[in-house]
Amino acid sequence: MAARRVVVTGLGAVAPVGVGAAHAWRSLLAGASGVRSLVEAMPGAGFERVQPQIGGVVPRAGGRAAGAFDAGEWLAPGDPKRMALFSQFAVCAAEQALADAEWTDASDEERERTGVCFGSGIGSIEDIVANNAQFEAGGARRVSPMFVPRILCNMAAGNISTRRGLYGPNHAVATACTTGAHAVGDAMRFIQYGDADVMVAGAAEAPLHPLAVAGFARLKALAVGYNDRPAAASRPFDRSRAGFVIGEGAAALVLEELGHARRRGARIYAELRGYGLSGDGHHITAPPPDGAGAQRAMRRALQTARIDPARIGYVNAHATSTPMGDEIENRAIKAVFSDPARLAVSSTKGATGHLLGAAGAIEAVFTVLAVHHNIAPPTLNLDAPDAAAGFDLNYVAHTAQERAIDAALTNSFGFGGTNASLVFAKHDLPH
Repeated sequence: MAARRVVVTGLGAVAPVGVGAAHAWRSLLAGASGVRSLVEAMPGAGFERVQPQIGGVVPRAGGRAAGAFDAGEWLAPGDPKRMALFSQFAVCAAEQALADAEWTDASDEERERTGVCFGSGIGSIEDIVANNAQFEAGGARRVSPMFVPRILCNMAAGNISTRRGLYGPNHAVATACTTGAHAVGDAMRFIQYGDADVMVAGAAEAPLHPLAVAGFARLKALAVGYNDRPAAASRPFDRSRAGFVIGEGAAALVLEELGHARRRGARIYAELRGYGLSGDGHHITAPPPDGAGAQRAMRRALQTARIDPARIGYVNAHATSTPMGDEIENRAIKAVFSDPARLAVSSTKGATGHLLGAAGAIEAVFTVLAVHHNIAPPTLNLDAPDAAAGFDLNYVAHTAQERAIDAALTNSFGFGGTNASLVFAKHDLPH
């Protein structure tokens, strides 16, 4: 029996470049950056105590009309006390995607066939720190009764499912910076195997806390020296790249069985054709020099997609702006594609920073829109590609490129040596 085909019918985004998939996409194509001073964006939060002091920050001023996040527009009055920020972002992104897909008035029977697959890499570090301080100051009675329900990584999925009464699979993923891609790929499989007809898939992260910055800084993973010019800090593929920029946000995709989408006349952005997973089996934070794990994920995604690699026109790279990571992924891309010079390869992290667990979800949204609109989004801050390290492809420096994109691949890699690749294609591309 042929596998059930899965298409994308709704998109939602809560990103440093804007809230709302259309707004975020326009900002991305216009070359806007969401990387800001954390001292200025979050006064009083303690970022003066750490280095660096920059991050990808979701806009807060002006509400949805301005492409900003206002919890009051998306949540019931008591929800912010019940939900951690990452869950609030998740609900906002999911509500957008469901509205975009016109799947907000489903019947009881339809909701039994609608599920959620939504993850987070960290959950709520802010709640852990705050409740530990309360415990140390006043003992167990000072710990919030909502402490545990707020911090759990599966609460993003749980809150989405509960809010909409979705009775299908309720699943969460927590695989570091591969979380979003795994959530989307796993959701595809739930549909392919008949567990659901519709899935809300994605990931959310709210890691902007001084402790998180301090932790990544101690790993020497973050870009430093850019506090006076935050927008220039995330520099994928550039010879001056010096580390990633931590960011917050969420993204959601409504995935749907193709026949189901056609019967109800849904708009189809793209088809999710392939999903590949692998483990490096090498080191908890560093990939192998040849990018073998990344290669395996990409090759498996292309194999399951049943697409000739020559049909891929765009690669949304994981490239976080780290010296080693970008170089190894670039090497892996060249190994997988026999003619990589024809590809457009970009990293949207130049604009958003690195959303950790949510990165794969927001980059899936951008990859879907690249296929839908035939536009490769730009890599910001790519002033001088690192030729000495083998960066000699088309990395869409600074300016978006209009080009035919029948199919595209997006990569996500995470600590623990976990890798995933997704392939999206025009839904009428022959199988």
